Amino acid sequence: MNIKVDDDIIRQTTKCRRNFSCLSGEKPLCTVEFCIENEIYFIKCAGIESCSYRVSFGYSYVCICPVRRELHNLFKI
Repeated sequence: MNIKVDDDIIRQTTKCRRNFSCLSGEKPLCTVEFCIENEIYFIKCAGIESCSYRVSFGYSYVCICPVRRELHNLFKI
């Protein structure tokens, strides 16, 4: 599975340690549990690996990854 997002979004994602594996389906995605106004994305993490875009928010996490956010906005995944 290869997913295409706009090149500008990929260029904004400068801290990806996983080599954009979310676009190839190599590793499972963090699940967006709910989203507030396409700005704040609460996630359930797919693994224990650290991620530069995962931010602790109380007892949960928020994702600030431009690619992951775009995947949710475009494809609801």
